[in-house]
Amino acid sequence: MKLDQVQLTNFRNISNATLLPSQQLTVITGKNGSGKSSLLEALFYLGFGRSFRTSKHLSVIRHESSSFSVFARCTDEAGKTSSVGLERSLTNSFNCSINGEHSQRLADLVSLIPVQLFTPQSTDLILGSPSERRKFCDWGLFHVEQSFHLLFQHYSKLLKQRNAVLKQNELRAPENQFWEQQLAVTGERLSSQREAYIEALTPIFNRISKEFLPEFSLEISYYRGWDKELPLNEVFHKKYEYDHKIGHTSSGPHKADLRFKVNHTSAQEILSRGQLRMAVAALQLSQTALFTQQSSRKSIFLLDDVGAELDLEKRERFIDGLLKMDTQIFITAIEKQQLEFIDKYNDKKMFHVEHGHVAEE
Repeated sequence: MKLDQVQLTNFRNISNATLLPSQQLTVITGKNGSGKSSLLEALFYLGFGRSFRTSKHLSVIRHESSSFSVFARCTDEAGKTSSVGLERSLTNSFNCSINGEHSQRLADLVSLIPVQLFTPQSTDLILGSPSERRKFCDWGLFHVEQSFHLLFQHYSKLLKQRNAVLKQNELRAPENQFWEQQLAVTGERLSSQREAYIEALTPIFNRISKEFLPEFSLEISYYRGWDKELPLNEVFHKKYEYDHKIGHTSSGPHKADLRFKVNHTSAQEILSRGQLRMAVAALQLSQTALFTQQSSRKSIFLLDDVGAELDLEKRERFIDGLLKMDTQIFITAIEKQQLEFIDKYNDKKMFHVEHGHVAEE
């Protein structure tokens, strides 16, 4: 999917802006606080339905405005053009549209716009909580496996039900045991899809990580969230008393994790901050390659404040790698000098942002 036109209204300090981006590389420059990251944040909304900077939608709405909107015209790999958009208001109401048809189903929108993001906080993918790494796996599955979204929703619903029953100490009732069995079956299926995804990702990551960190041998492995020697229904049975005591389910794919090691030692203990950035860049490049390989689709990649995270050589290598996969890239930088190598790219556009005003150079 490629974005042909993007329009923002009342988004942070931008009252109104229309961009006709490059099909390959779009560079957005501006001082800190000018609004350049807000443009990427708006694109992120199309791919996720939320911000990557705040959990509060209301703070994204421009001061003294009642709502914000983001609309885009895009073209898929088959040449089909679509118009998509979303709007959020001060009343926290949400509405998205696809070719003029309005919907409350966010999944319908985000499934069309596969967006990935690299920011100064991207090292959280390795340093942060396991939930960050589960989201990473689930992004790849959501955009490739049609059954994954419903499977994930079903598991989440059953898990919520088991947790509620645990607190009431009524799990031993026959009807509740039936639902617990359904949770185990769904959890096994969910975990199998994640394991297969990481298995497919691993050889690609091994190759790309050697380009970014040739001095290290990085390893990734998937921990499914419970003892690999036992089926999930048996784990639920064995841990019932403990789970009842703490009031929630302690094992299952909701506790899964992706583990990074260097020579069998946790990567967090060996890699410097800069090396961790390289590892994350390699991981995201690997996911982009796998996405294209499995779906024959192209993703949209957002790189926010790339100059703060990668040295010049790695910035160039990262962008080169993405462009080789025909990825549409949006980059923000304080000044063009942080991307002095971009003159070699023919298909690019430059935009400058100042006090919320966006102008093409």
